[in-house]
Amino acid sequence: MPELQLLRLDHAPAILAFERDNRAYFAASIPDRGDAYFTDFAALHAERLAEQATGLCYFHVLVTDDGEVAGGEVAGGEAAGGEVVGRVNLVDVEDGVAELGYRIAEKAAGKGLATDAVRQICVLAAETYGLSALCAKTTDDNTASHAVLTRTGFVTTGAIDLGGRPGTTYIRTLS
Repeated sequence: MPELQLLRLDHAPAILAFERDNRAYFAASIPDRGDAYFTDFAALHAERLAEQATGLCYFHVLVTDDGEVAGGEVAGGEAAGGEVVGRVNLVDVEDGVAELGYRIAEKAAGKGLATDAVRQICVLAAETYGLSALCAKTTDDNTASHAVLTRTGFVTTGAIDLGGRPGTTYIRTLS
């Protein structure tokens, strides 16, 4: 089972490959990141690390194999010692609450990785980051994400527009 790791600088090449390899797959169910994300990736990655250092966000990757992602040549999301097969992020931390976001590589979908990762992040959010609740949202046509959120204890709180697409909001209280 892949390991959930807090974002580091050396994850950058594998994350960029992961995002490129899965761009069309992700865009089918969530709003696309846009070309600028890929063009400006190095600067954006540095910004994410700076945000994380303030405690306003906690970014994570799911890494296969021995869990170490090193810099160097990257092909298909692979890096020395591991491959990024998912991302799980807690953003906009405020008053003990954060918004949960996650994405799993197409080739790893349907294997329980998202459910396992969300369960892990709920424990980390409560025990390590001191959070009391997590919010989430997904487009209504993303049935897999709805199933993950329901399986992991999230309850619906309302409707939302996500980039012109109808969606649903969720919350989970952490113990």
